[in-house]
Amino acid sequence: MVDEIIQRMSELVKSLQSSIELDIIDIKKAKHESLLNRNDEKHNIINEITQLKTKLNQELILKIEEGVDVNMYRQKVDSLEEELKELYELNKKLASIVLPVQQMYKELVDDIAAANGGNIFDVKA
Repeated sequence: MVDEIIQRMSELVKSLQSSIELDIIDIKKAKHESLLNRNDEKHNIINEITQLKTKLNQELILKIEEGVDVNMYRQKVDSLEEELKELYELNKKLASIVLPVQQMYKELVDDIAAANGGNIFDVKA
């Protein structure tokens, strides 16, 4: 069971890495709709990874209680940790692109609002 959980987590992490790489490409090409289309999928992947992490910990505890040497899983867990580190680095790269764009849009909205006396839309009826 532990092997299957680790394998599934690894598959999900790789899928999330691919999705983030596509996000970076789409941001550079201003393909915002493509980004939005992947958000639900990424959210589901993150939820499943979180659930599997809990399940993995429970399975490892059961193995320890059964007297099994869980060190036999060490290499696979270490490999999974490396994949998670790669995911973290990709996420940092994505954030370094997204945050400046977000700030730019905020500044544009603030400038427009300031030019209109604090209102973005000046509706007169």
